[in-house]
Amino acid sequence: KPSEIRWRALEALKQSPKGKIKYDPYWADRGEDIMTGYSEFIGLSPRSGAIIDHLDSPPKLQRSLFSSLSPGDSSPGLSVETSVSSTKSSFDITPRASCPLFPTSPPSISLQSPKAMEMAGCIIKFEKKQREKAQMALRLREEMQKKMVAEVARSESEQLKRFEELMELKQRQEHQAIRDMMDREAKESIGRQEKLKEEHRHRMKVINLRLREAAQQRLRQAELERQRQVEGRERLRNLNTIQEEILQLNQQLDPSTLSKDDAPLASLTPLSARGNQLCSQVSEVVRRTAEGEFPSMGDMSVVERALQDMRALIQLMQEEVNKFQETKKKQLEQEQECQRQVELQVQQEAQKAAAQLAKAKAQKKGIQNSADDSTIKWYEELQEKASQCAQSFQDLSSPANAQTKKLKQELQKAATIPVSQISSNSGSQVKELFDKIDQFLSGQPVMLEGKSVSTSMHPQAQNFAFYKVAEKFVKQGEEEVASHFEAAFPIAMVASGIWEQHPQVGELILAHLHKKCPYAVPHYPAMKDGSTVEDYQRLLGYRVDSSGVEDQNSFLKKMSGMIRLYAAIIQQKWPFSSKQGPPPHALNHGWRWLAQMLNMEPVSDITSTLLFEFLEVCGNALMSQYRDQFWKLIRLLKEEYLPRYLQSTSKSKIFYFISVLDF
Repeated sequence: KPSEIRWRALEALKQSPKGKIKYDPYWADRGEDIMTGYSEFIGLSPRSGAIIDHLDSPPKLQRSLFSSLSPGDSSPGLSVETSVSSTKSSFDITPRASCPLFPTSPPSISLQSPKAMEMAGCIIKFEKKQREKAQMALRLREEMQKKMVAEVARSESEQLKRFEELMELKQRQEHQAIRDMMDREAKESIGRQEKLKEEHRHRMKVINLRLREAAQQRLRQAELERQRQVEGRERLRNLNTIQEEILQLNQQLDPSTLSKDDAPLASLTPLSARGNQLCSQVSEVVRRTAEGEFPSMGDMSVVERALQDMRALIQLMQEEVNKFQETKKKQLEQEQECQRQVELQVQQEAQKAAAQLAKAKAQKKGIQNSADDSTIKWYEELQEKASQCAQSFQDLSSPANAQTKKLKQELQKAATIPVSQISSNSGSQVKELFDKIDQFLSGQPVMLEGKSVSTSMHPQAQNFAFYKVAEKFVKQGEEEVASHFEAAFPIAMVASGIWEQHPQVGELILAHLHKKCPYAVPHYPAMKDGSTVEDYQRLLGYRVDSSGVEDQNSFLKKMSGMIRLYAAIIQQKWPFSSKQGPPPHALNHGWRWLAQMLNMEPVSDITSTLLFEFLEVCGNALMSQYRDQFWKLIRLLKEEYLPRYLQSTSKSKIFYFISVLDF
């Protein structure tokens, strides 16, 4: 079978000398020869020459060669004898031969299969390539060896140069060390010379210093002597001055220079004796200095102590005199107080008698000295509510820390600034100011100087805001309306709107108004027993301070502003109100006020001023509502009240009522 023949051919090749050669593909990487480790002689087969010629012959010759085979040979591995020659020639090829030797006569060829011959040819070509590679590797190795030799020679040359440089460096260092040693020795010698010079200079300085110190010592001694003389003369002058002062003070202690009314002479006698003793001590010191010696520091201390004692005696004398005079002054004041009390008692009895007489006359004529009991009770209830409201925010009134104090200031500004901005020139801003006040009193936050302020920031802030807003409205009447009468209506309009939304504010407005202007009740407070004139004037509405009581014109102007504001409030209603009906404090209160004023005894100046201001502001509104009744009241004012006013007023003050007649 062909497969068995091929296996036998492969087995034969494996058993051949070439088949036993072990090929290592990494021989070139290790720098070895390709034949390293092979000890047998390498040679070609005796028939290799014919095979090579056959492989190199043209294809036609090969076909003729294979066609000469007998057709009965089915196996390509059979041997065929040629007729050319029966002898066998063998050719041995060694590595030294450059070309093979061929026989002159063609040898007998043992033909193999084409694949076997192709394999043999490939092996020959491979061996040729390996031989060329070995030669190439040998050349490369020789070149590398040459390069290594050249590199070693160059390295040795460089090392020789470095060695020569090192030797030169050592020589230079030795020369430098010798020069440094010579320089050090020169410097040391120079240093020793400088040290000797410095020691010489130091000795000279010490000698000069000692000479200067000796000269300065002589100067100091002379200066000390001069200073001692100066201080001695100064102490002598001080001694004379102290002696003069002590003698003068002793003269003040002499009881003969004082009268019995100025000082107690019995208590001043021991002081005078002690003063004489001190004068004797000073005279003894002065007597010693009269012999040509200056007083010593001990003498001066004795003299100064004597002066201090003398001054203490003078102070004691003055205290005794002051006590005596104070006692005498108190006795005189007690006598004057007793006399004044007697006079005051007589005056009060006269006033009571006059008041009783006037009351009796008024009862006969039907005239009252004060408002009726219901009005007084209403007035007292309003004051009590205002007092309770003020007590409810005591923590804010007297803040305990800086944070509460700052909050109080912010709340007060938020309550008072919008009210103070209401004036006759407010115009369209009135509604905006009203909304701002209403929002603040309702607990909503408002913007103040870029910050949000609300009554919800403190539990007592609500009552505090009510109280301050009401107080500011009355303050506006006292100041703004008193200066600009036309401002009464816009302020009253906003106050009426706030009163309608927050009734507690309205009650506080009335309480503040009655406290500053009791004539708006109407009420003429009487002077209580034991109260001073200043307290009574404050009760009437006068401003009393350290400079005194305000003048009458300022007082009347202030009262005019507040009564004008009240007259405007009772007839004004907030135009944007959603509630129907009259304002919260309507005209009936104005009618009651006017009727009670005419039923009371007139008071000089204030009665005529208040009547004129009130009628000028709301007279037209009263006339429109009460008509005939109003004119009856005006006729009563002219025919009965005016003569009574003229009887109780001096002729110099009648001109205050001319304004009422003009109305």
